[in-house]
Amino acid sequence: MQKKKDKLLEKIVKRDYNNELETIIEKKDYDETARSMLLTILYKIEAAYKDLEIVKQDVETKEEYIQNYINIIKNKCDHIRIIHMNTQENQIGKNRTFLVNKEKKEIQCYPIERKLLYSIAKIAKKDRILKSDYYIIDETLSDLINVGSSINMCEPLRDFNGYSWTTLSREIESISHNLIYQNLRILLGEQFLNKWVNNTEFMLDYFEKLKNNIEEKYGKEEKNKITKLLSKISVLLEVKYNKEAKARLIKTKKQLEDKFKKIENKEKFVEELTIEKTKITNQIREIDTILNNKEQLEAEYIKRNEELPLDKKIFSIRILAKIMVKEREELFDKIEELNKQLNPHNFVKYKQELEQKYEYLKIIDEEEKVEKEIETSLIKIQKIFLKCLQKDVQNATTKQQILKIIYQYRYYILLPFNTEKRIVDIEKLRKDIEETSKVIINKAQELKILTKIAKNEELEYKILKNIFTSRIIKLENAELKLIKEKDKIYLQLFDEKLFENKIEIGNKDEIQPKEFKIKVNKRIKVFE
Repeated sequence: MQKKKDKLLEKIVKRDYNNELETIIEKKDYDETARSMLLTILYKIEAAYKDLEIVKQDVETKEEYIQNYINIIKNKCDHIRIIHMNTQENQIGKNRTFLVNKEKKEIQCYPIERKLLYSIAKIAKKDRILKSDYYIIDETLSDLINVGSSINMCEPLRDFNGYSWTTLSREIESISHNLIYQNLRILLGEQFLNKWVNNTEFMLDYFEKLKNNIEEKYGKEEKNKITKLLSKISVLLEVKYNKEAKARLIKTKKQLEDKFKKIENKEKFVEELTIEKTKITNQIREIDTILNNKEQLEAEYIKRNEELPLDKKIFSIRILAKIMVKEREELFDKIEELNKQLNPHNFVKYKQELEQKYEYLKIIDEEEKVEKEIETSLIKIQKIFLKCLQKDVQNATTKQQILKIIYQYRYYILLPFNTEKRIVDIEKLRKDIEETSKVIINKAQELKILTKIAKNEELEYKILKNIFTSRIIKLENAELKLIKEKDKIYLQLFDEKLFENKIEIGNKDEIQPKEFKIKVNKRIKVFE
């Protein structure tokens, strides 16, 4: 009786969301195709989201997701224009499938539901979610997190259809952005990243919070490694995907190289700073003289206004005095900065800061090196991620905790690393994955979650590791069967919906039936 009530309530909730969206759409400047697509997206998400919640575990609720989707359409999207691909005069642009204008609250998009949903996710994002104090990465890391978040929002539509789960790597806008975002989501939680992306209190430093959270959970060493790699990867990905940003960063690189040249000869560097300091001191003295002499102040007022265009004229001597006081303060700030650089201790620190800033930029104008460094950095951060996950396993004390880790780990190793390979297929990660899989299996059996299959650890691992590559949505429903055919033994996993291909375990010379704790050709549950 209660189940019937729950189903009835669920239908009412669905109908309310549909009606709410229809009411909003009616007041918007959308064509009929856009209206239909938005409602279809809502319908498909409602059908698929339950499976996504099971597979990923730590996600916002379906209600939160749908409400966010509706709110973005209501508050951020005034105009949606669907561009039909066969209309030549309406092409969006070369190699582009959508165009987002945040200021005008406008989306132009080809009639592809996934691209429209990505555009909706993108239009809601603020350009900067890091403080400007973070040199260079205030832009690049903001983009890394924002793009990852937008890709993440498309996942229930892209990879789930209400019946099955398939990760379509070629439909992910950026596999690298997505991988890093999912690393952080598993380590820090969906809620943390959502709060960061949607942060309206700019006084809150979420990058500092990220550092603190990682250090608290995994230690200072892992925090330093992860944050350094995050910063580096964000710069490299910005260079790869954003031509305008690449040009700006190359310019910044040149400026840093010029500063390096100046400090190579310390004596000359100190001499130039001293000359600059004397020049600024004279400027301050001149401002003081003018401010303390009425006639000179009037003369300065006339002189400046003669050189300024009409729209930039200074309206009174009093305003000029305020401007000059401010100029004086800025000159004092410059002197203070020069004094810091002239201090022998600060000189070393200044040089180290330049080196740290330059580290992310030294190869950005060499395309092949950028691609290679992205791959190398991604591998490094995956190795650290797997070590962190092992710590989570070691700290798990309940069945619920380890079961959640099993789901998250299964989801993770099936993530694409590139268009051809998944994480589990990357040879450079093979040992790390094997080690992590064994740690999880051992802990799960210790907590009596996984059925014991074999009498030795290696054979146990060889069989049970396959649950981590299974596409069965609800793993607790998984059953396995060992099948003997001729001289070989195979494993088959299945549930009531999915029947997976046979996997060869070994031949009769490698494995004897007595090594198993279960009977051959008999179905058993994988999870106790």
